[in-house]
Amino acid sequence: MGSASNLTFLGVYDKRLVTLGGLAERYFRDDPSTAIVKLRQFAELTAKIIAARHGAYRDERETFEETLRRLAYERIIPREVADIFHALRKFGNVAVHEAKGSHDNALTALKFARSLGVWFHRTYGKQPNFNPGAFVPPPEPVDATASLRQEIETLRQKVAETEDAAAAARREADEHARARETVEARLRREAEERAAWEQLAQESEAERSTIAATLAAMQAEAEAAPRAEGQELVERGEEAASKLDLDEAETRALIDQQLRDSGWEADTKTLRHSAGIRPAKGRDMAIAEWPTANGPADYALFVGTMLVGVVEAKRRRKNISAAIDQSERYSVGIKVSADFSFAGGPWGDHRVPFVFAANGRSYLKQIETESGIWFRDTRRPANHRRALVNWPTPQGLSGLLEVDQDAADAALKTQPFEFGFPLRHYQEAAIRAIEAVLSDEQRSMLVAMATGTGKTKLAIALLYRLLSAKRFRRICFVVDRSALGHQTGGEFSTTKVVSGKTFAEIFGLKGLGDVSPDMETKVHICTIQGLVKRVLYAADTSEVPPVDQYDLIVIDECHRGYLLDREMSDAELSFRGQDDYISKYRRVLEYFDAVKIGLTATPALHTTDIFGEPIFRYSYREAVIDGYLIDHEPPIRIETALARSGIGFAEGEQVEYLAPATGEIDTAILPDEVHFEVEQC
Repeated sequence: MGSASNLTFLGVYDKRLVTLGGLAERYFRDDPSTAIVKLRQFAELTAKIIAARHGAYRDERETFEETLRRLAYERIIPREVADIFHALRKFGNVAVHEAKGSHDNALTALKFARSLGVWFHRTYGKQPNFNPGAFVPPPEPVDATASLRQEIETLRQKVAETEDAAAAARREADEHARARETVEARLRREAEERAAWEQLAQESEAERSTIAATLAAMQAEAEAAPRAEGQELVERGEEAASKLDLDEAETRALIDQQLRDSGWEADTKTLRHSAGIRPAKGRDMAIAEWPTANGPADYALFVGTMLVGVVEAKRRRKNISAAIDQSERYSVGIKVSADFSFAGGPWGDHRVPFVFAANGRSYLKQIETESGIWFRDTRRPANHRRALVNWPTPQGLSGLLEVDQDAADAALKTQPFEFGFPLRHYQEAAIRAIEAVLSDEQRSMLVAMATGTGKTKLAIALLYRLLSAKRFRRICFVVDRSALGHQTGGEFSTTKVVSGKTFAEIFGLKGLGDVSPDMETKVHICTIQGLVKRVLYAADTSEVPPVDQYDLIVIDECHRGYLLDREMSDAELSFRGQDDYISKYRRVLEYFDAVKIGLTATPALHTTDIFGEPIFRYSYREAVIDGYLIDHEPPIRIETALARSGIGFAEGEQVEYLAPATGEIDTAILPDEVHFEVEQC
């Protein structure tokens, strides 16, 4: 009675996991909200067991959200596993705080819990090829919708296809026995089962006091284990995550949540074109199954009543980069309708400016074509498809519509290099080199200029040109020390650019004290440590900055390592070592869908790995030859006669000395030759 047919294999770790899963299955039919609450409890206990097994458990007062935040930040759990945890947490939050929970959501949560349990067993049970069999659906509710009945029936067919003859016979016998039951017998049986499950629920609550002791014991064992064992667990977890095989419904549920976290209204099962849902003013909607001449688009993205994007959604294990082709066909085949307006165009054959493809899998550089959200701007044939870490926001896509790259490139070619300060020839050459590669669609670049040659002035001139030509909308200027951030902010605020106005007066500037820029801010100065906290230490994707918050990131002194900066404020994070710094540094830069420009004096290996080889160099020797820097002269040695000859006394020579006992000058005859060397300072 206390076991869950889909999670019994977890009993070897903690019987409470099995009990919570069983309670969720029992409550599914009559009380889906309570079923979801039990699955949230299942996910929370699983997360704390994982933390304890890695020596990362704190205490029972730590919230589920805080535990997940640390597990993700320390990369103890893979991103795709964290997504499932957060989906269960959010389903549960709604069920607890709003007493809401549909049978559709409860079934999705049951399948998520099963996938999570399989991942856990493959990782911590050292069974990478563990196969639990098909998911066994719970009994359907009396008032099940047609779509829910169809999904449950599909799941039952999968069970029938995978079970052996003996299991099939037992299942059919049970079904026939239940069909022959009288109403009175069925009610009596259900009442007995309900009483038994309620007793189990009470026992589960009573056992909460023993959980802390169990976790503390796991924690102590993990702390005593060699570090290599923890790393092995992480690697097994990544391997197990790569084998996660979510079905189409689970994949769409993850994509729905990702879209909601980015500001879109999304629910594949309710916000559908076939259900009569249409775009509306003041709402940003992802409407499922929107009709086109080339088949229904899985989602159509509307900002108000304006169509800005179409999405092709694939199952999790499908290559997603190639799916952009299908999304482009939706863009070509979209039908004119009085229900919405186009966002301009057409652009060649395309009627929709932005096309996407996704399979619900979080972006991983190692499997780039099979993860992330793939995107292409159809307005220019030269625009390439690329992977995004997260979904753009409605505001971000609206802002991107305002950027006309061809017009901006043309404006830059005619814009004079005239500023309120003199620009040196190599600074102008560097700006021209940057603008040239920008027009060639290069999105990462490195500029190497010797220390003292004016990289900040270069940045002010460059950013003025790019913003005034409307090539970019919002820029992040990244430094690696608080002191440099304040210094840079001072230069942007005091350097007059045109008409006696400073850069900050023309475009607006936010400094280190501003965590998030407002819509009017064009340049935001922040530290890499601050970005790490905002991006990597967030509880989930709903708390991180939008991927389109910046469309250009300029990184000053991008070669420097964490050891050069210990000026971290309370709002920032430290790093465990150079490798940890580089890993988080790279993850943060990859997170934003922005062009990256690195400024450095001495490119390091990790710098060129991220930004590529320098597109422009101005060396120390060139600066000396041009007269902008002073060369190092050989040291001038001043030598005295004493330093050259030293001080010497011959054998038998009478010398004066200070007698310590009396404090008086006395004389003595030296028994041997004495020589003192005088060091030159």
